[in-house]
Amino acid sequence: MDLKQFVAIVPDWPKPGIKFKDITPLMANGDAYKYATDQIVAYARDKEIDLIVGPEARGFIIGCPVAYSLGLGFAPVRKKGKLPRETVDVDYGLEYGTDVLTIHRDAIKPGQRVLITDDLLATGGTIEATIKLVEELGGVVAGIAFLIELTYLDGRSKIGNYDILTLLEY
Repeated sequence: MDLKQFVAIVPDWPKPGIKFKDITPLMANGDAYKYATDQIVAYARDKEIDLIVGPEARGFIIGCPVAYSLGLGFAPVRKKGKLPRETVDVDYGLEYGTDVLTIHRDAIKPGQRVLITDDLLATGGTIEATIKLVEELGGVVAGIAFLIELTYLDGRSKIGNYDILTLLEY
């Protein structure tokens, strides 16, 4: 299936010069959403994954159906102040400043094999921070899966040498 036909390109959003990749048409089409999910599930099957982790909010949209399909749990990574119990935090860079991502301190047990999911690999900052959180808790990043990779932003160089699946490249 050609998933690109289900991604809307929105010019000049959220600011001039940006060509935003909108995945909501893909999510709205049951066949396309299932196909994309199934591709990530197939990638994860032979990696002996114990847990799916995804940063808010679109990492939830990708990761939760993958976790469900594999019969695994899902651990959310959220912005500071959004998780109700004790967390581990990491600062990460944004285009204009920094922010903080968090995960519950008990979300990952040492040695658990984790698949990180998100909709988009751009500059790599969010996923780099998510990797740090997983590894700080003793988890092993067994793979990272994205719907889309913006190859011209070279996010892979920030992430490092992890096994990465992307379903679409721009």
